Amino acid sequence: MDGKVASAAIKEKVKQLVDERKARGLKTPHLAAILVGSDGASETYVASKVKTCGELGFNSTLIRFDSDIDEATLLQQIEKLNQDEDVDGILVQLPLPKHVSEEKVIETISPAKDVDGFHPVSVGRLVQGLDSFIPATPYGIMLMLEYFQIPTVGKHAVVIGRSNIVGRPMSILLSSQLPYGNCTVTVCHSKTKNLKELTLQADIIVAALGRPGFLTGDMMKEGAVVIDVGITRVPDATKKKGFAIKGDVDFDSVAPKSSWITPVPGGVGLMTIGALMMNTLAACERR
Repeated sequence: MDGKVASAAIKEKVKQLVDERKARGLKTPHLAAILVGSDGASETYVASKVKTCGELGFNSTLIRFDSDIDEATLLQQIEKLNQDEDVDGILVQLPLPKHVSEEKVIETISPAKDVDGFHPVSVGRLVQGLDSFIPATPYGIMLMLEYFQIPTVGKHAVVIGRSNIVGRPMSILLSSQLPYGNCTVTVCHSKTKNLKELTLQADIIVAALGRPGFLTGDMMKEGAVVIDVGITRVPDATKKKGFAIKGDVDFDSVAPKSSWITPVPGGVGLMTIGALMMNTLAACERR
């Protein structure tokens, strides 16, 4: 499942909708991003999001703070963006410095502008099957399943990982009454004792635990669909940047047995940005 192909289709769809809005004299979607500190990976992610906004005709604002910013100042900035009528979506790039509460930051963002889909209101609506902002990575995976028309109804899906950002919402979406849902879902985590036994039963495996090369070919059955959410920088002296990007799946041993597999890089990560743009456009339309 080539994320470049699928994300290009999603972006083209969003761009057309934005162009149509502008032609009708309607508001241009506006995404505001807050970046705290200078973490290399976070810098890359935010730069990619801002660049994509420009490509799709969105307005964007990037607000930077030093890593020693106090929590109160950051929360005040979020409140300003909540009140800014021109801003449709707000995202605060995670992770944050340890002295800043991610929970407080997420809860301060207005649910109407929560394009990351992390606010408790967004999560609650997702659980109840109501219209909601879906966290971008799980949303991107669902869009990918749809684009490649991967059958999911009645399938056994195993999600490895239970984070609020990927694992939990992914399990909810796959089990929901959606065209590319209706799976029977098993959620595995660090305390799961018979993980290999479960992954061997899976028709669909979503690996989202942040351990490079964790899922190997002997842990899956022939023909399974494998979705690799992992993206870890691993030291590699042979690379110009000094590191390589590795997923949670051992691609060389898993790919020959899979019916479909997402590469890393070039897979789910690209879909995540496309899904974020979909959420921002939706926020603009709702407002």
